[in-house]
Amino acid sequence: MKTLQTAFFLFVFVPLMKSAPPIQQESLQFYEYDTDVTMGSLIQQDYEMQSKDIRKDGTNVSLDTSLRLQGDDSDRNVPPTKDTNLPTCLLCVCLSGSVYCEEIDIEAVPPLPKETAYLYARFNKIKRIAVSDFADITTLRRIDFSGNRIEEIEDGAFSKLLLLEELSLAENRLIKLPVLPPKLTTFNANQNRIKSRGIKANAFKKLTNLAYLYLGHNALESVPLNLPESLRILHLQYNNITTITDDTFCKSNNTRYIRTHMDEIRMEGNPILLAKHVNAFSCLRTLPVGSYY
Repeated sequence: MKTLQTAFFLFVFVPLMKSAPPIQQESLQFYEYDTDVTMGSLIQQDYEMQSKDIRKDGTNVSLDTSLRLQGDDSDRNVPPTKDTNLPTCLLCVCLSGSVYCEEIDIEAVPPLPKETAYLYARFNKIKRIAVSDFADITTLRRIDFSGNRIEEIEDGAFSKLLLLEELSLAENRLIKLPVLPPKLTTFNANQNRIKSRGIKANAFKKLTNLAYLYLGHNALESVPLNLPESLRILHLQYNNITTITDDTFCKSNNTRYIRTHMDEIRMEGNPILLAKHVNAFSCLRTLPVGSYY
């Protein structure tokens, strides 16, 4: 009799028992660190499950979308912002006396470490340079403000920078030049809006180390006066220069005078015809680049 009951049980109830789905079976397994099965397989299986579209209200909604739906709707369209109130060496990169603050949308010169020697703040939104920006930084040797929106530089902003050798203010909105520090060797003010009245008569006279002067693509009507003897490269291309005198580069009262250091003068793109001013170049070793006829 017992044998008959056992046979009946196996015949009726066992076929009704179904094994758990494969994923559920796998979830019951235990994985130890010393087994051959790694956690990577679990992560891969979980990712494959979650990557399937979730059916919601008759449309396919991706996992990322479903997760966003759980959050606050007010956070969806908030654009990323840049925190310009961070300490300088978190906002910029500080490395061995150099500070790199390029393309970070700052609107003012950030506070600099006192040992800063090189400042690169190109392609930002700086509009103004104040005296206080460099009041306590006397170690600067190079400053590059190219590609900003600088319209104003306070008088004396660079006066305490007695070690400064290279200064670039190219691609800004300046209409006049600031007072320049005495040890400059390179000054670049290309692509501004500078007119001749925005350059003082003795702006370059005392810069006895100045070798490279770039004033191209401005609105100058004449060549700046009192250029130092140390000058080697002078770029004045694409201005509005209409006249040159015999004393612009040479000395009309000294026919033996030679500018021994001057290697290059660019004046192309100006309305002046250089052939009409031959005596103006008699002291030069090479003629300026420009229109002669």
